[in-house]
Amino acid sequence: MAEATRWHLGGTPKHKLHYRREVEMRTTLQESLLYLIFLINLCILTFGMVNPHMYYLNKVMSSLFLDTSVHGEERINFKSIRSITDFWKFMEGPLLEGLYWDSWYNNKNLYDLKNSSRIYYENILLGVPRVRQLKVRNNTCKVHSSFQSLMNECYDKYTSENEDLSDFGLKYDTEWKYSAPIINSPWHWGFTGVYRNGGYIFTLSKSKSETLDKFINLRMNSWITRSTRVIFIDFSLYNANVNLFCIIRLVAEFPATGGILTSWQFYSVKLLRYVSYYDYFIASCEITFCIFLIVFTTQEVLKIKEFKSAYFKSSWNWLELLLLVLCFVAVFLNSYCNIQTFLLLGQLLKSTEKYSDFYFLAHWHIYYNNIIAITIFFAWIKNMFLAIINDTYSEVKADYSIGRRPDFELGKMIKKSYHNALEKLKLKKPETDEDKKRKSRDLAEQARREGFDEKEIQSAEQMKKWKERLEKKYYSTEIQDDYQPVTQQEFRDLFLYAVELEKELHYVSLKLNRVMRKVSALQ
Repeated sequence: MAEATRWHLGGTPKHKLHYRREVEMRTTLQESLLYLIFLINLCILTFGMVNPHMYYLNKVMSSLFLDTSVHGEERINFKSIRSITDFWKFMEGPLLEGLYWDSWYNNKNLYDLKNSSRIYYENILLGVPRVRQLKVRNNTCKVHSSFQSLMNECYDKYTSENEDLSDFGLKYDTEWKYSAPIINSPWHWGFTGVYRNGGYIFTLSKSKSETLDKFINLRMNSWITRSTRVIFIDFSLYNANVNLFCIIRLVAEFPATGGILTSWQFYSVKLLRYVSYYDYFIASCEITFCIFLIVFTTQEVLKIKEFKSAYFKSSWNWLELLLLVLCFVAVFLNSYCNIQTFLLLGQLLKSTEKYSDFYFLAHWHIYYNNIIAITIFFAWIKNMFLAIINDTYSEVKADYSIGRRPDFELGKMIKKSYHNALEKLKLKKPETDEDKKRKSRDLAEQARREGFDEKEIQSAEQMKKWKERLEKKYYSTEIQDDYQPVTQQEFRDLFLYAVELEKELHYVSLKLNRVMRKVSALQ
């Protein structure tokens, strides 16, 4: 009979998940290199927009507004505020001194301030600071009947339902009248509550003396009451030397238990993104990131289309989808921040007599930083998984000797591609049949030196010939038909090859059992 029957009567069925070995390994290598470039690009984006000046700017500003104490024996600073009296001492002392730098250390005005304070002589105060208070209504909680004769007022913790919206006190200026919150403004998560925008608001003056008079007037007329639950102090700075904005928020919470809890936020952000050549390099990396995102998305869509429901059974495919979602969210937030900065920055800088709300822009930049940090975390998890696989390949391959050990195609393919490239560049002569025979004899001699007997060497050489002959026909990328006929001789070779593989498997199993017995004996 010229040809034997096909495998499994009628030929091998064409499975959707079938890949030829060489094509699959080449694709794996290409995807690994592509992913490595993507990971490098992502790292540049993540760390490229961060510089040490952000840390030092936050440090000097926190030292000025948090650690500076009131003059005198009490040594009260913002961190140590515990009562309303301490709060007003801070407002009229360290805060006032920290915000208004209207002269040089020798009391001379060495440059034109242009109606703006220069904190530490280098940081421009943008607009004017804003102070905002949120209050709760009376009777938002219930006093027990046994104590109603002693106390008839009860102020619960802050919630949006308990918030007081009515005017109070003198009622003739904004600090005594309630201002409705802005719809899209971010809420603040404090120690004892989540606070929304709006409330009883006033801005400070450009004049230090006028601001001091304002504080004294508010203190004398009891602007802070039992119903006060939080006070925010917001202002923004810009340092042209390092092209950074510093958005500062000092928070004093007045819990229902009494006392004051202080917290703070210092955000140094780069709102003016593209100024230097390095910034434009980062912009090119951002464009590259978007290209990678399109390529990876296309690959995953094609995989889902090909594998359908089987695609979602792999946990690593879910990791791929998670990375894509995080990348899209990062692109959206970055685009949104840039658009909002472009639209709002000019308006915020237009008037120096009003409060410039840069906190909104900083808030979204922080969201973007958090998302990009999560993205790079999962990206490195995937990278470590690929590295572990490659390391495992190397370790297993090193444990096996020549001629009788499994052949891993990745290293073989890389080596083959390298030699082909050298041959095309005429840096290496093509390998002839005589070279192959000489190499085979050298391998046999090396095996004899390592203690292999002639029977094992001949068996290994026969297996290698069978393997090369079968791979040439059934794993060639030039042959596209999956239904290749099998001759009787090839069937016999396949059978003998399978028998030899079974022997090798038995040998490895015995060796593994001996190792396990030795390990057990040591325990």
